[in-house]
Amino acid sequence: MIVIACPGQGSQTPGFLAEWLELPGTRDFLAEASERSGVDLLAHGTVSDADTIRDTAVAQPLIVAASLLAWRELSARADLSGVGVAGHSVGEFAAAAAAGVLTPGDALQLVGVRGRAMAESAARTETGMSAVLGGVEEDVLAKIAEHGLTAANRNGGGQIVAAGSRDALAALAADAPRGARVIQLQVAGAFHTDYMADAIPALRDAAATVAATDPSHTLWTNADGSRVTSGTAFVERLVSQVANPVRWDACMAGFQDAGITGLIELTPAGALSGIAKRALKGVPTVAIKSPADLDAAVALLADAA
Repeated sequence: MIVIACPGQGSQTPGFLAEWLELPGTRDFLAEASERSGVDLLAHGTVSDADTIRDTAVAQPLIVAASLLAWRELSARADLSGVGVAGHSVGEFAAAAAAGVLTPGDALQLVGVRGRAMAESAARTETGMSAVLGGVEEDVLAKIAEHGLTAANRNGGGQIVAAGSRDALAALAADAPRGARVIQLQVAGAFHTDYMADAIPALRDAAATVAATDPSHTLWTNADGSRVTSGTAFVERLVSQVANPVRWDACMAGFQDAGITGLIELTPAGALSGIAKRALKGVPTVAIKSPADLDAAVALLADAA
């Protein structure tokens, strides 16, 4: 099975959607996506600077729209009926649309609400996130807990992201687990922790206004890496996941159980395919960073057919 992976926050770079404007229909797609999300995605994907698109309220809908744009273009070139789908953090909203749980418009509407609510939560308290690279997993988790932090993203491939107060993150950096490096991430807050709990009500209210359909593709959840067969249950997890850790490592274990033969990461790609190269040894990957990468993705799908 080929798995289509939808990236999370932090994968965006200035101007990364500029080349996509050369494809027919892209401007119309982004205009509609902008209307549904409440964010000017055309401007932010082409001319906005790094600081502007780092804003949680901007970054989240921008990433989801980019992934759905890549999914649309790939769907026009290849048969995607047999692929599995998963998203990392906010990428789960793109995965929900790709798997048919939500319409693209509804997914963008919800992620617009999510981004704004999480940005407001992050502004209330000085918090952040740091990647812990390397070390023994048990030791890393113990050290994170020792400093009163949360293992917010267990990404696999030797990467765990700690989240919490800035002071605690600084203490962790000064007391890194043996064999590990601690790298501060350029994000606005401690996502996927209790610090984000007050963002849940707004997203829950918005989710109550959309209709969910059971997935048409194999779909994994960040909650525990299990396969989800109920669209309603998946949307409920999209809401609760805001304040709960991401288990991408468990998702990759699920890919292996399903017999993964390749992984294609949608735009803005790089992070998840990089983790897959370390954690899913021997599994071919394609990162769709620009339209030029679509042909490689189509070739991988053809090889698996």
